[in-house]
Amino acid sequence: MNKKCIIIPVFNEEQNIFSVIKGVKQYSDIDLIVIDDGSIDQTAAKCSEAGAFVIRHPFNMGYGVALQTGYKYALIKGYKYLLQMDGDGQHDPKYIPEFFRLIESNECDVALGSRFIEDRNFKVGILKFIGICLFRFVIRAFTGEKITDPTSGYQCLRREVFTAFTDDTFPCDYPDANVIIMLHRMGFRVKEIPVDMYPNPSGRSMHRGIHTVMYYLFKLILSIFIILIREKSVYHLKEWD
Repeated sequence: MNKKCIIIPVFNEEQNIFSVIKGVKQYSDIDLIVIDDGSIDQTAAKCSEAGAFVIRHPFNMGYGVALQTGYKYALIKGYKYLLQMDGDGQHDPKYIPEFFRLIESNECDVALGSRFIEDRNFKVGILKFIGICLFRFVIRAFTGEKITDPTSGYQCLRREVFTAFTDDTFPCDYPDANVIIMLHRMGFRVKEIPVDMYPNPSGRSMHRGIHTVMYYLFKLILSIFIILIREKSVYHLKEWD
């Protein structure tokens, strides 16, 4: 069995997911698992048509829950390394080999794709940029680590990491910058690598609108506060047979 897998959480991505899967297959023959988070369009059919294995949620449960479904599946199936990427076409699949090289060489426990390490001309909206700067500061203040792209969902994880993420302490509501602080408290090593990312072709975003952004920031800050006040012993590694 292949010891590596790629998971892609999706929701209503029938316009993009076929080309995303085909792009992934150009750079890798690694097992590909799509978690369809209750899509009401033809997303699941497009995934199957493109040759991906699909896990379907009966209704929409959110991005974090979809990720955790992927972690649990990978754990049960015995994978050692896992790469996660978005299904909307923002993440360039040409970096997949470099992600796995970094993890398999034991240089880190989590490889994090960053749009900002090098000048790659990636533009973000003003509200999102403010949020990114805020979380850079918070992460630096509480961990001492300089993370340039704390909201990146393009990541590669060792088995020990995604095993820990199957626990109830994983912040399923908004797994974002708070997860980086959690990783630090668990003792895991995070390393960024430069990647190209592209604007969402559909134009949809979970961070659109001032009220949505404020709620998102509130939930992230609350999650970070909870992570910081928890005893480190709460975070434990478990192994499933």
